[in-house]
This record gives sequence, C-alpha cells and structure tokens, in this order.
Amino acid sequence: MGEVVNLNRARKDRAKAAAGAAAAANRVAHGRTKDERTRAEAERERAARLLDGAKRED
Repeated sequence: MGEVVNLNRARKDRAKAAAGAAAAANRVAHGRTKDERTRAEAERERAARLLDGAKRED
C-alpha cells in the first residue's frame, strides 16, 4: 500500500515551491547593484549610438 499524503500539505508545498521560483527570478531581474545598473544602461546607450551611427540615409 502507498504512503498516506496530506493533500493540504502537498498543495501548500507546491505553492511554496512556485513562490520560491518566482522569488529567484525576481532576484535575478531586480537584484543588481547600482553600479551594475548604470553600467548596463551605459552599454545600452553606447549600442544605440553605434546602431544609429550605422544607419544609412535613403
């Protein structure tokens, strides 16, 4: 015979795992230092200038 499973506990565990995964994704997306954010913004601006400078006029 199989193991007895408390369905409420299983549901809560599943929700807790999903919340943990969402928190990990948020830490990756928003957990950067100010220096990292400014460096990334400068890189985006540099890339945009480079792209705009390479555009051909028709």
